[in-house]
Amino acid sequence: MSQKDEMSFLDHLEELRWHLIRSAIAVLSLATGAFIFKDFIFNVLLFGPKDKSFITYRVFCSISQKLGQTSDFCLEELPFRIQSRTVSGQFSAHLWTSVLAGFIVAFPFIIYEFWKFISPGLYENERKNARGFIFIASLLFFIGVLFGYYIVTPLSINFLGNYSVSSQIFNDFDLSSYIGLLRTSVLASGIIFELPIIIYFLTRVGLITPEFLRKNRKISLVLVLSLSAIITPPDIASQIIVSIPILILYEVSILIAKIVIRKQRKLEKEGA
Repeated sequence: MSQKDEMSFLDHLEELRWHLIRSAIAVLSLATGAFIFKDFIFNVLLFGPKDKSFITYRVFCSISQKLGQTSDFCLEELPFRIQSRTVSGQFSAHLWTSVLAGFIVAFPFIIYEFWKFISPGLYENERKNARGFIFIASLLFFIGVLFGYYIVTPLSINFLGNYSVSSQIFNDFDLSSYIGLLRTSVLASGIIFELPIIIYFLTRVGLITPEFLRKNRKISLVLVLSLSAIITPPDIASQIIVSIPILILYEVSILIAKIVIRKQRKLEKEGA
């Protein structure tokens, strides 16, 4: 029996602590770099979706014109301003946005540390797949982040920025509110795109089966639409755009669960 197998509960907590410390150091190091490149982070990335020339608006506008339809994405301007109404508002936004950027960029390393912590409890052949797991988990997360940034965020900003209950009211959005919308859209999408990875682990520990996923497909559809309604503006087109990739991920998750169960049964037969 290896030393890993003989580790006590406190030893596991100590090991987990060091994995968390290393992850935090990576996030803070990259956050420092993001803090330095303030102009690019804010003027290009954060405030990009409020610019009428943002690529998402141009693409959606072009598609609408080719279909011979008018579109709210063919913008003259987005009728709102962003302001900071607290003394420390801009500094706080700068600081926490840098931490968010550090977390996103450091995500592959965080996943690597997570894998190192759980790998002693896995089979030898599963440990060999570490690189594949880290790559796939990171890829899904980054695709989700890009989806949140280029799809969910512009849809939300376009809808909410143009929404008005009276012509006498002008939208002055607080800086923290604007960044909060973008942060929620990006992180929520990144986490949602990790669904196949989550299903993989839930299937391995016996909490999920392919039959369960197929049986509850209709319920999942309702949940997906509800989730889409939460992270997008309340219009049907936006909800459908967000729902499609989530439904695809759900079907992929069913396939992954099926593969995991098949491998487990094969190992059980070989060990019998």
